[in-house]
Amino acid sequence: MLIIAEGLAVEGVYPEVSLKAGAGTLTVVAGSAGSGRTSLLLTLAGRMKPTKGTLNVAGHVRRRAIRKAVALALVDGVTDLDRSLTVGEHLRERRRRPYQEVLERVGLAGQERVLVRELDRERQVRLGVALALLDEPEMIVADNVDAGLPADRQQALWNLLRDLDHTVVAACVAPPARFDQLVELS
Repeated sequence: MLIIAEGLAVEGVYPEVSLKAGAGTLTVVAGSAGSGRTSLLLTLAGRMKPTKGTLNVAGHVRRRAIRKAVALALVDGVTDLDRSLTVGEHLRERRRRPYQEVLERVGLAGQERVLVRELDRERQVRLGVALALLDEPEMIVADNVDAGLPADRQQALWNLLRDLDHTVVAACVAPPARFDQLVELS
């Protein structure tokens, strides 16, 4: 198992959650705004300290080590994109080596010169995933995957996340039709 969480909680933010997820799986965290979805993602990524429970990600139990194994895709308020930079500038800022393969993988090939402010929500999420992939993580977390998108564009993002060959934990309001595991917060 890549993720083992037992009784994980942040008091007053989200209730106790237990889950196990293997390598290459898609875990969906679904819940309404204010349910603690983002906080749970940040806890699983080693960025927020739980008040209860235990967490093991990729064999690591210390938050610092977990942070090295987990990359954040687009998490509003945490990994916000600079609207005045282009797609390519964001990628070069993260990694000097060629990134065209990553752009193609996430469906943004040929968009290196597009300013972030010109990207719709779907392409912003795709850019966040590309940036996360550059870190070569064992796990990727993505927040608000379904925010402001019609059903067909949501499904396109879910397909991308499911086909990444990485362990992915992604949050949304309404879960997609296909996933490996669902965690519902209320």
